[in-house]
Amino acid sequence: MTESSAVAPSLVVLAAGMARRYGGCKPLAPIGPHGEAVLDLLVSDAVRAGFGRIVLVLHPETGPAIRYHVEQCWPEAVDVSFATQRLPLGTVHAVLAAEEALDGAESFGVSNADDVYGEVAMGLLAGQLSSSAPEHVLVGYALHSTVATDDPVTRGICTVGGNGLLVSLDERRHVHTDPAGGFVSEDGLEPRELSGDLPASVNLWGFRSDIWKVFHAAMDASGLDEEALLTRVAAGGEVPKAEVLLPDVISTMVADGGGLPVRVLTTDAKLVGVTHAADLPIVSAELSRQVAWGVRPANLWAGVE
Repeated sequence: MTESSAVAPSLVVLAAGMARRYGGCKPLAPIGPHGEAVLDLLVSDAVRAGFGRIVLVLHPETGPAIRYHVEQCWPEAVDVSFATQRLPLGTVHAVLAAEEALDGAESFGVSNADDVYGEVAMGLLAGQLSSSAPEHVLVGYALHSTVATDDPVTRGICTVGGNGLLVSLDERRHVHTDPAGGFVSEDGLEPRELSGDLPASVNLWGFRSDIWKVFHAAMDASGLDEEALLTRVAAGGEVPKAEVLLPDVISTMVADGGGLPVRVLTTDAKLVGVTHAADLPIVSAELSRQVAWGVRPANLWAGVE
């Protein structure tokens, strides 16, 4: 580990999802102008933005392919560790799988592995985590900057107080563009029509070490006993389709007034994410435009190697 990475905040990348809607290993989808994978773009942005150690949380099935790609394609200057989420018990469970690899870090970021958040947003998060503010962090994007196609996605709609702190986070499902130019959610909840300017969460978080007790308590309350479930699976049983999800746990924490407050940092950056296979040509075109406009370096690992 380099000296700089020892003091910089760590980033946990949740790469254990099975991507059933996409139909493949999304973190390795070749979306860059030169075939760069989603994960390559995400992590190179994060390291340039000030993150040190990268902890990749992997699935037992897709993990070996991701690890091989990382070991073959990433520069040695990238400080990377691996963790395994042995069962698909949700994003809180996935973050807990990285706890040991974080080695007592006072603060850390969390991101999806199938979204390219951009260096600007990553810089906002890294800068806040490097400050002394006793708060957790959520980077919020304008909803219109997170929906690339007419295919439905899930977005966490944020209510933010005048002090910049998160008041509530409502997961809205089946969000897509409306022919009239706006956005709608077909999840049966109200309001159905959503403003494109609403701050939306796309799972780009920053946490202080205080969060571990919240996550452990949430897993305990769920009744999902990982060791017992592993024994059941080994005997031919199925894993229950129950998950403990980050947005739900954070929403409850904020509503109950427990734990540290969550500061919402808004950005006008554009999220480049892959949800469906049909997204690939659209997101590839967007990344090529970013390189042409000078928003993104033409050399993937510029400033890292």
